[in-house]
Amino acid sequence: MENIISELSAQMKKAIAHLESELSKIRAGKATVQIVDGIFVDYYGNPTPINQVANITIPDARTISLQPWERNMIAPIERAIIASNIGLNPQNDGNYIRLFLPPLTEERRKEFVKRANGEGEQAKIALRNLRRDAIEQVKKLQKDGLSEDIAKEGENRIQGITDKHITLVDQLCKDKEKDIMTV
Repeated sequence: MENIISELSAQMKKAIAHLESELSKIRAGKATVQIVDGIFVDYYGNPTPINQVANITIPDARTISLQPWERNMIAPIERAIIASNIGLNPQNDGNYIRLFLPPLTEERRKEFVKRANGEGEQAKIALRNLRRDAIEQVKKLQKDGLSEDIAKEGENRIQGITDKHITLVDQLCKDKEKDIMTV
């Protein structure tokens, strides 16, 4: 029983960590390196993370600057940024690629809030699936001879862990919404 519960907690922590990483990629008006995380550049035929082919810096609150380590990588990096659909147009001066973040309109902010809430909903679905799997494991143990009282207590603990993590998801989404809507 303890193995089931400890494994469930570990998997739920991973789901929360994934949600946090996804929420960090949604921009809230200020430039962050996470905006370009997850973009892969064609580096001599291999898809390579953008941070492995260029130095990424944030010179000010509305600019992301990328300095490719090889000059011939400027065009592939530009293509990768455009193809990634992050809504930013790269501008290069031959040495650097700059991404200028326009100020967010109210409509765009609401779009980002919807996206953040959608990520939160995906995380809740993942948590509920983990709960279902854990309860099925407990029921299987009960069929194999585990007492009904212990099984019931295990299910209650599983539900408590799930409730705690769902509350955390709601809080993360609420914090992100507040961050996005702050002008």
